[in-house]
Amino acid sequence: MMILIGWVPVFAQAKKTVKTTAKKPNIIYILADDMGYGDAGVYGQQKIETPNIDAIAKNGMRFTQHYSMTVCAPSRYILMTSINSGRAFIRGNEEWAQRGDIWNFDAMEANPALEGQLPIPDSTITVAKVLKKAGYTTALIGKWGLGGPMTAGLPNNQGFDYFFGFLCQREDHTYYSGHLWENENRVPLNNKSVNPNIKFPADKDASDPKNYEVYQQNDYAPDLLISSALRFIDKNKSKPFFLYFPSPLPHVSLQAPKKWVDYYHAKFGDEKPFLGGGYFPCRYPHATYAAMISALDEQVGQLVKKLKEDGLYDNTIIMFCSDNGPAASGGVDPTWFSSAGPFKTQPGWGKGSLHEGGIRAPFIVQWPGRIKPGTTSDLISETADLMPTLCELLNISAPKGIDGKSYLPTLLNKPAQQVKYDHLYFEYPESGGQQSVRIGKWKGLRSNILKGNMKLQLFDLDTDIQELHDVAADHPDIIKKMEDIMVKDHHTPAVKTFLMPAIDGGENRLSNK
Repeated sequence: MMILIGWVPVFAQAKKTVKTTAKKPNIIYILADDMGYGDAGVYGQQKIETPNIDAIAKNGMRFTQHYSMTVCAPSRYILMTSINSGRAFIRGNEEWAQRGDIWNFDAMEANPALEGQLPIPDSTITVAKVLKKAGYTTALIGKWGLGGPMTAGLPNNQGFDYFFGFLCQREDHTYYSGHLWENENRVPLNNKSVNPNIKFPADKDASDPKNYEVYQQNDYAPDLLISSALRFIDKNKSKPFFLYFPSPLPHVSLQAPKKWVDYYHAKFGDEKPFLGGGYFPCRYPHATYAAMISALDEQVGQLVKKLKEDGLYDNTIIMFCSDNGPAASGGVDPTWFSSAGPFKTQPGWGKGSLHEGGIRAPFIVQWPGRIKPGTTSDLISETADLMPTLCELLNISAPKGIDGKSYLPTLLNKPAQQVKYDHLYFEYPESGGQQSVRIGKWKGLRSNILKGNMKLQLFDLDTDIQELHDVAADHPDIIKKMEDIMVKDHHTPAVKTFLMPAIDGGENRLSNK
């Protein structure tokens, strides 16, 4: 059944009935970076305070079975394209190392061609392209990760009218970067380029907070990003807009506004410092991680405040999600925070894995007057569903060949019209190579594919949410069904670095040329 949204009869003084289109709703999609399912208060977090994120849930709908991908680049690709990981062009964090010394921060500062990840093709159909064609002004403010400078993968080549932020995932390993990008131009910041992969000096007192001040500089990128987002809303308040706000928070390095670090240091007390290695040292890692999430939460509040000030609040859909589960590196301690919520949180079970803690994401949607406040949905859904949902909302045809399904009927409390998945499929060629299938309560997982393992584990998520008890031997019929899905839904990747020989005909795992 076709759902018509935004069409209302208007009665003129001459008693003529004229059909007109109400203003299309504005859409803001906020994407956190490495924020776990359990890192927001509304999802059970006890130590970190997130009143503004919680308020979106109070005023809208909270999803409990929504999935992202397990690391940054493929997660963002799936969100943008509605193509699942078995067919995706981007399936891992391909850093495109053939260009040269891509992890050298001084080299990247001197040569923009070393920035960015493997670019998505020019022919890619993104949600931004679809919305732009539907009359929306589109902006991406935050972290991209799907192409570097001078490539087809630039946001402005992928449907975004305006871009401000990080093109490169490696660059945002520090929040005090040497520059950001505005459209296709570098914007220098009042910071020096510093490689975050440093250790705390052995001759310094690791307990003295003053010895960590060197890791803070002048221009804190998240402050610049939220200022840009607020300006974009103000500039475009008279026309429908799509604001994609993929914040780098709370991805490491652990760097946060002092007011929030001080707040959580007072709340948590003293703690053991993180002395570096891969990311910057940090005197108070627990307090700083919490501070980064509270800084993001504060920005959510700023966006809501701006919408209210500009009279846009009631006609704006706000969505909040995370790109993957919590990290366990750079001083982050997801076990201490229970960052994955009810799922197993230890290293190896969050970001980088296809366990629930790595791919189950917080997802909240608010739309005043349309979505019933304070509701919860257990609909099995994924980030690939964004594009078909917005297409149904706007009564336009979704692109052919996409994998997502619209969750609009669920948002509008029309359960009889909701089309559900018979299964979800995930694959990830890194961290040993993994595949996973979700069918109802059943979760199948295959790990270490790069070592030739083809054995499938099976978990009953109704009784074993932490995936601790493999019941594959008791359900050979379900295993067979999942194995068939894994064969059917996996397509040989176009990018050779994403090959998994055991399921790709024994082809060698080669660098992409």
